[in-house]
Amino acid sequence: MMRFLLRRAFWFAVTLWAVVTVSFFLMRAVRGGPFSAERSLHPVIERNIEARYHLDWPLWKQYLQYVGPLNLDPHGPDFVGGDGSQILGGVLTGDLGPSFKYRDFTVNDILGQSLPISMTLGILALLWAIVLGVGSGLFSAVCRGGRLDLSMRLVATAGIALPNFVIAGFLVLLLVFGVPLFPVAGWGTPAHFVLPALALGAPFAAYISRLTRTGMLEVLSQDFIRTAHAKGLPQKTILLRHALKGGILPVISYLGPAVAGILTGSLVIEKIFAIPGTGTHFVNSALNRDYTLAMGVTILYTALVYSLNTLVDLAYTFLDPRIRLDES
Repeated sequence: MMRFLLRRAFWFAVTLWAVVTVSFFLMRAVRGGPFSAERSLHPVIERNIEARYHLDWPLWKQYLQYVGPLNLDPHGPDFVGGDGSQILGGVLTGDLGPSFKYRDFTVNDILGQSLPISMTLGILALLWAIVLGVGSGLFSAVCRGGRLDLSMRLVATAGIALPNFVIAGFLVLLLVFGVPLFPVAGWGTPAHFVLPALALGAPFAAYISRLTRTGMLEVLSQDFIRTAHAKGLPQKTILLRHALKGGILPVISYLGPAVAGILTGSLVIEKIFAIPGTGTHFVNSALNRDYTLAMGVTILYTALVYSLNTLVDLAYTFLDPRIRLDES
């Protein structure tokens, strides 16, 4: 177990370094900059702003300063702040730097305010997707070949085929304009949670339903299930205590990428429903060329995806005793 965690920690560091490096140079390769859209800035003012954020440095120097933190030229013309303070901190210290557009806030401040909102939306979407997906997949497997099975499979196929923003549009038309039950946008009250969570979680509920059905059909055909039936155990006990534990293993392996998909899928949903979450800031940072904010969200998503995939591997060993972590 310890060797497994140490190995994962090493590859996490390598992966994070690769993502930071590639993202840093790709964003600088795009034409324009965070201040190129400013209205008719005087050249002197523009040069002063770029010097304040070290954007007039060579790329390699900006990269070392961003990853550092290093005060690469504390007494030269690029030095910022008479007290020796740094404008750009270092990723290695957890300082993601200032935002180029939200100039009164650092990237850490913005993520600290927006991440709980995105996490709340993601958790609600994931919970209802798991409950609906596992429940429908279980009933579909039990009623294999029947009308209920066919209906649930058709609904699941439609849920997989439709993007979440299309589902969001249907929900708005139906539950906002058709039957005004929920607000169309905003965040703050429980009523604001419903439509975004439903739209975000619907495709994942469909995937989970299909995976649960497939896993349950495989488990229900095994010998220990037939033995349980021969012993006269109730159907409910057989399904929930014996079959479900093995049947949801495909769902567990899917949850790591699913959580990552929910977080990245919330980019569109948050824009549609005007939710001030991390996804909204990520979209705005791309449009505004806000390098540090875009990098901060990218680093955050990378860390979440890698950590969740590691948790999925650990969960496998608890659900199936036959599975052991590779210690070789």
